[in-house]
Amino acid sequence: MSSIVDEFNTYRSKMNEVILEKDNLVLKRLFNLDANTYAEGALNVKTKELLGLVASMVLRCDDCIKYHLGKCHEQGCSTAEIYEVFAVANIVGGTIVIPHTRRAAEYWEALVSAQG
Repeated sequence: MSSIVDEFNTYRSKMNEVILEKDNLVLKRLFNLDANTYAEGALNVKTKELLGLVASMVLRCDDCIKYHLGKCHEQGCSTAEIYEVFAVANIVGGTIVIPHTRRAAEYWEALVSAQG
């Protein structure tokens, strides 16, 4: 996998361990709630991840964008689907989202190229 993807996943895993080992009940519940929000339900997992991606872009959270791009990739999203999400995020969020779209495009390319 590309270094940009590996670096993000390694750092995220490491810091999640640090946070969770402190045994804070509220943080543990928050992490659990987040995980359960994206589970299969009335909406399928792929749709929920696409929604998470567009929300993360509008909120301009690069870590969240990378996380949801990775999950979208795992769910088999196509490049065309991802770029439609980029379009929606830019319409809803405005031009301030463009720099995040650039970084998101870079990360998506890394995910796709790592696939071979």
